[in-house]
Amino acid sequence: MNPTVDIIYKYFPGLTEEQKQQFAQLAELYPFWNDQINVISRKDIDSLYLKHVLHSLGIAKFIPEFTPGTKILDVGTGGGFPGIPLAILFPAVQFHLVDSIGKKIKVVREVAQALGLENVEADHIRAEQLDYKYDFVVSRAVTRLGEFAPWVRNKFAKQDRNGLPNGIIYLKGGDLQGEIKESQLKAELHPLSSYFKEDFFDTKYVVYVPM
Repeated sequence: MNPTVDIIYKYFPGLTEEQKQQFAQLAELYPFWNDQINVISRKDIDSLYLKHVLHSLGIAKFIPEFTPGTKILDVGTGGGFPGIPLAILFPAVQFHLVDSIGKKIKVVREVAQALGLENVEADHIRAEQLDYKYDFVVSRAVTRLGEFAPWVRNKFAKQDRNGLPNGIIYLKGGDLQGEIKESQLKAELHPLSSYFKEDFFDTKYVVYVPM
């Protein structure tokens, strides 16, 4: 039995009624758009809340609040993960979701519009082409850390406005010690199994790299 939206309410009990409604809407929006433009694998769409929404919100367990006005870039967002769930949870934070595949950005825009998310901007562009500065860059296992970091190295604001210094917050699974060593980055590993009890999270991590 795949988890419903209740799994989000369980781990995030302080949601407003509007946020609860927005999270619930995802169960209609993603299957509808996925039938037209495949952004989530067919076998995973039934596990939307566990494998995509809650996984994305692992970042919110690692850093439970952001200063209002914080700017976050989501690189290789695909259908809007982790950006869309985070934008629902943090309405005072500005999210810029980018992907190199245009049809995926179409889905992101449609979902954000249907949810009434005014804190989401979505663009069909590669991260390297962006001129803006951000407080954090988030992403979900787009590539190896050593390849990812150079794409975004010059994208960070100089001033830190949150308790956590500006940097990369990366969602990734598996044995990451070798990958971190290879990247030569000062990365911290935070197991998602510390926050979520489902077996799916046993090998999943938040990787934080101060920049």
